[in-house]
Amino acid sequence: MKKLVISTFLLTLFCFSASAQKGSSFGLKGGLNYNANGDYFESIGDNAQHPDRNIGYHIGVFGKIGNDLYFRPELIYTSTKSDYQNDSFDMKKIDAPLLVGIKVIGPVSVFGGPSLQYILDTEFEGINIDNVEDDFSVGLNFGIGLNFNKIGIDLRYERGFSDNEATFIGNNLGEGIISRIDTRPDQLILSLSVAL
Repeated sequence: MKKLVISTFLLTLFCFSASAQKGSSFGLKGGLNYNANGDYFESIGDNAQHPDRNIGYHIGVFGKIGNDLYFRPELIYTSTKSDYQNDSFDMKKIDAPLLVGIKVIGPVSVFGGPSLQYILDTEFEGINIDNVEDDFSVGLNFGIGLNFNKIGIDLRYERGFSDNEATFIGNNLGEGIISRIDTRPDQLILSLSVAL
């Protein structure tokens, strides 16, 4: 999995250098995420607790090859948070969306594509969770963007393709209880990008 993340990073850097030679853009981006991960189960047979959405953030780099029809790889550090009753689940990950977009009219474009995701760290109730089913997963991004010269704004939706549970042992009245939480993202992402 680490080889895949490194390969994606190298591909993104190659795209940046190729796009700079052909006059396409690359640059920096950042913004806010309105996120909720999947359901939380405190023990086997318990009803699921659905998360409340919370605000996170992201920062990273992007490349763009093409104009009317374009390819836009990104490499982004993302921090999300979901609330479950009195507890919260924090996750930090590296996202690598591989987006294809098309200009619709004027500065407006639509885009979509897969997002490769690598989980760096997860924490629930102050407990670091090391037992995530898959550190590497794939999701889907799609959205709409506005581009004004070197400044871009986009709003997108991201969803993980498959369940990706983390399990950990909690403590309830001195008894160890195995708990599960779905780490799959379900979020709206608002970004500001600046081409260099």
